[in-house]
Amino acid sequence: MRLGLQVVRFDWPGAPENTGAKLAEIGRAAEAAGFYSLWVMDHYYQIAPGLGSPDSPMLEGYSALHFLAGQTARIKLGTLVSGVIYREPAFLVKQTSTLDVLSGGRAYFGIGAAWYEAEALGLGFRFPPVRERFERLEEALQIAKQMWSGDRSPYHGKHYRLEQPINSPQPLQQPHPPILIGGSGEKKTLRLVAQYGDGCNLFTRAGNEELARKLEILRRHCDEIGRDYDEIEKTSLSTIRLAPGEMTSGDLIEFCRGLADLGFQHAIFNLPNVHEMEPIERIGREVIPEVTAL
Repeated sequence: MRLGLQVVRFDWPGAPENTGAKLAEIGRAAEAAGFYSLWVMDHYYQIAPGLGSPDSPMLEGYSALHFLAGQTARIKLGTLVSGVIYREPAFLVKQTSTLDVLSGGRAYFGIGAAWYEAEALGLGFRFPPVRERFERLEEALQIAKQMWSGDRSPYHGKHYRLEQPINSPQPLQQPHPPILIGGSGEKKTLRLVAQYGDGCNLFTRAGNEELARKLEILRRHCDEIGRDYDEIEKTSLSTIRLAPGEMTSGDLIEFCRGLADLGFQHAIFNLPNVHEMEPIERIGREVIPEVTAL
């Protein structure tokens, strides 16, 4: 099993003066510890309530990833995940392609239908009804596939029109950076994973029984369209806190074992105390060597 680290907060002591230095330290520590991937959210407001308030510090996702690309050499990089309404799809494809080239082929393409209405309206982004957001998501996936294939013919969809979708340079990863679609919706999101995705991402807070059911639904979607279910990378997202009285390294190993038994190959965590560095280093010493064989 692979482990990934998601950075979700930037309000650690000393911020914003030390934000760049601390984020670089986190990225280098995660790579040294043996984490396979490093992620940021793609939000403009902090998630509120839950992780702070709309006034809490939040970095633009791709700017942060390009910064991290310059601080690391091996770890994979991605947003978990980019809301389709926040950028024109061709621009998002260009951002991901640029990240892949500058990082030496380490980008994931994380994308979803978007959900944070207060953030969108607060900053002047149109927030369409859910049906339209999923229509836009599917068109964005089609555009990404076309641009990464080198097909420059016009794309005329219901919501997007591209007359000459040139993408140069193309990503280093071929045929393209892995497309990771976030969300667990059974009728739309998981169908899009089966049709267009290289990976899915599910929240572990749903519980193992529900996670198993979601994966079975994904398998059925794959069967219906003739897609090999085993081609899709199953990733999970959790919040963990390694601290006395909360979770030990042994607890985390067993948690990962349970996910592996369900069929997950890539467990991604965010750590509320990530700025302290010690949890990252402990996972590298005590957890990653034990779970890589799962």
